[in-house]
Amino acid sequence: MRIAFITRSTLHSVPGGDTIQIEQTVRHLQQIGVQTDILSANAPVNYSQYDLLHFFNITRPADLLHHTKNALIPFVITPVLIDYSEYDRYYRKGISGFMLRQFSPSANEYIKTVGRWIFGKDKLADKRYLLKGQHKGILEILQKASHILPNSSAEMTALEKLYGIKKPFTIVPNGVDTFLFQQNETVKRNPQLVLCIARIEGIKNQLNLIRALNDSEFNLLLIGAAAPNQQGYYNECRQTAAQNIQFINRLPQAQLVQYYQTAGVHVLPSWFETCGLSSLEAAATGCNIVITDKGYTRDYFGEHAFYCDPGNTTSILAAIRKASAGKDNEQLAKKITEQYTWQRAAAITASVYTKIISH
Repeated sequence: MRIAFITRSTLHSVPGGDTIQIEQTVRHLQQIGVQTDILSANAPVNYSQYDLLHFFNITRPADLLHHTKNALIPFVITPVLIDYSEYDRYYRKGISGFMLRQFSPSANEYIKTVGRWIFGKDKLADKRYLLKGQHKGILEILQKASHILPNSSAEMTALEKLYGIKKPFTIVPNGVDTFLFQQNETVKRNPQLVLCIARIEGIKNQLNLIRALNDSEFNLLLIGAAAPNQQGYYNECRQTAAQNIQFINRLPQAQLVQYYQTAGVHVLPSWFETCGLSSLEAAATGCNIVITDKGYTRDYFGEHAFYCDPGNTTSILAAIRKASAGKDNEQLAKKITEQYTWQRAAAITASVYTKIISH
């Protein structure tokens, strides 16, 4: 069995949660004997070498339409369905914010895609996207897919509601590297140390987090690089931050372990999260979790996390105080190491491949 993962062209140059998801899934698929290659959506693909294609990021249909048209083999898709419309409409600043407030979420994604193409920041492999648009492009891909692999039931519900589709699907939850991220009872945890590990950008909402914790009893450590085109936002974060806020550039996963094991709280007050991989990693070490109530986070964390309203700094601070005062979340750590591992994600994914190819 040989599988081609078709991914966004910026998977490695602009790493995000999907970068970790794809690399870890491939690693563990290969460990159980599934040959897997990671290919850029903009690169030519020799389809005859593969039994099946695996697409990622349905919200970038311009990357995928070309392959769905030319490949004569089945494909599955991990949607990574994100919804940044609230942020775009109410909180994005500048000319882009003004423009995006004028249109629907689908139109906004279309504008972003065409803009990246016009300014040379991405390629447009299939010009049909210009005529089809965002919604119809996504719908065509979903209709042709053999199987859908959402990361949560909430994501699949949202997909069905948005696009009116009924397709075979299997939930493949995101995971953690349990060899790296685990509890260490010999390390003393500091309940006043708060982590936020994420790219620094408007959608991750670090600015409101800084405002919530400025001159508070907590020390906030922000670990992550500025996202592309977000240097202005990053600068504003640094200028707004009080003395109890520190910044560290993006670190390899292995170096994050010591921070997770030492901090009392990890917080992601984003405008939308599919799950928040850094939150999963932190929780696996026993760290208490504060996370946005926007997105699919409750499918992962249930009642074991502290939720906040990303638009309300009082809500963010209150959730962090509750999390800091709580005991180490051993129940959530146990749940993650049992249910949310890359080994399990790979096993579920491989079983879907086998079923499709055998038919």
